[in-house]
Amino acid sequence: MDEWILIPVSIILSSGFVGWLIWRAVKKQPIKVHLVMYGLSVLTGILSIVFFMTMDIPTIAKVLGVIVLGGVLIYLAARMQRQEQAGKTSSQ
Repeated sequence: MDEWILIPVSIILSSGFVGWLIWRAVKKQPIKVHLVMYGLSVLTGILSIVFFMTMDIPTIAKVLGVIVLGGVLIYLAARMQRQEQAGKTSSQ
C-alpha cells in the first residue's frame, strides 16, 4: 500500500470526527467528555501511525514506535482520569 494514502485518510477521519461533534451540537445532544477524549485518542493514534509509517526507517522500528507511543498515551489518559475522579470525590 502506498504510504502517502495514509495522510488523506487521516485528514478525512479527523474531519469526520469534528463534523460528528458539530452535528451533535446542532442537534442539541449532550457531548460527553469521555466520547471526546476517546475520539481524540483515536485521532492521535491515527496521526501517529501516519507519522511513523511515512518515515524512512525499517517497518519493525515503525511498529514498535507506534506501540510505545500508544502505551504512553494510554498511561497519560488513565492518569488524567484518575486525577479527575480524585478531584470529584474530594470536592463532594
